[in-house]
Amino acid sequence: MDKRIKPKLRILLGAEIAIGPGKADLLDAVARTGSISAAAREMGMSYRRAWLLVDTMNRCFKRPLVEASKGGSGGGGARITEQGLDVLARYRAMELKAAASVAAEMREFTQLLA
Repeated sequence: MDKRIKPKLRILLGAEIAIGPGKADLLDAVARTGSISAAAREMGMSYRRAWLLVDTMNRCFKRPLVEASKGGSGGGGARITEQGLDVLARYRAMELKAAASVAAEMREFTQLLA
């Protein structure tokens, strides 16, 4: 399968995307950097956009995926909660399973693409 072409899995809760590829990448970045703003910079998005994505994820799940502490003289920060780590691991496993299950169809489908 062409490396540029892959299926994307999004989990919807009503009209909202509870988690998808971008939100999973954001969770990974927050885990690495310990900060929503640093994660946003790493991903090339505004802090506001990253914060809105985190807020959506936190609202869509029973328990928050990210906990943030306010800035100030000591600086703020963010961490992925146990629930967040669990959700991220399950989502990544579902991505792999979904891609594997449609691999043959994706090979055929890529023949139709420019």
